[in-house]
Amino acid sequence: MNVQIAGRTVGETNPCYVVAEIGINHNGDLALAKRLIDVAVASGCNAVKFQKRTIDVVYTAAELARLRESPFGTTNGELKHALEFGKKQYGEIDAYCKAAGIAWFASPWDEASVDFLEQFSVPCHKIASASLTDDNLLRHVRATKKPIILSTGMSTLAQIDHAVEVLGRKNLVVLHATSTYPASYDELNLKVIPVLAKRFGVPVGYSGHETGIASSVAAVVLGASMVERHLTLDRAMWGSDQAASLEPNGMQRLVRDIRLIELSLGDGKKRLLDREVPIMEKLRRVG
Repeated sequence: MNVQIAGRTVGETNPCYVVAEIGINHNGDLALAKRLIDVAVASGCNAVKFQKRTIDVVYTAAELARLRESPFGTTNGELKHALEFGKKQYGEIDAYCKAAGIAWFASPWDEASVDFLEQFSVPCHKIASASLTDDNLLRHVRATKKPIILSTGMSTLAQIDHAVEVLGRKNLVVLHATSTYPASYDELNLKVIPVLAKRFGVPVGYSGHETGIASSVAAVVLGASMVERHLTLDRAMWGSDQAASLEPNGMQRLVRDIRLIELSLGDGKKRLLDREVPIMEKLRRVG
């Protein structure tokens, strides 16, 4: 079962769909967001992804009032509001991505954010791992009739089963994920990827939060139809997701290596290559 996203087909026999998650790594700076989009385009990514929240819905008043030092103030609320783009900024992001020829979408964390994103005709919606058990949000996203990408970090198999039941399997991509930031390699459990593919019969991908690229490339060998990695200009920058992100060179190498792996996998049919014949004639002994 394949899924169409922004004119590209996501599924087993198609090239891996690579998503650069900008998330909140823009630190509330639209110019920085545009630079990250530029890096994603130069790296050969298929799409960039952001996050969208209605702050006063997603967080309680007590949580917003909690003391938290940041470049934006002394409370968690000041931080959350500073990191949140509004209509003007997303309008510019939409125009910038269209001009650059790259798709963009986001993870809406509440129903109002789904409606907000719909005004930009995004090609799909991403359900963040933290939202996997929010049935009302899942139903609201499904009502858009857009393709859905479901991330499965910090979730049991039973919880994933329920989320898939709520969403239905049509136009669904399921991403294996480990929600530690950054993730240790012994936490990744990449062998879950073919398990999820067999269980649900939908395209399955990988959302990685490790520091390197080898495991994300290995995910493609195991059948990942989509790979999503956070993107930053510098992992030493301020921000909760920066350390679990790839820098520009890392993203470029990731896409390059994924494409080389796809080329290397072939079709699974053993054959004698024309280029092997002269070598065979030179080296082989027949007893």
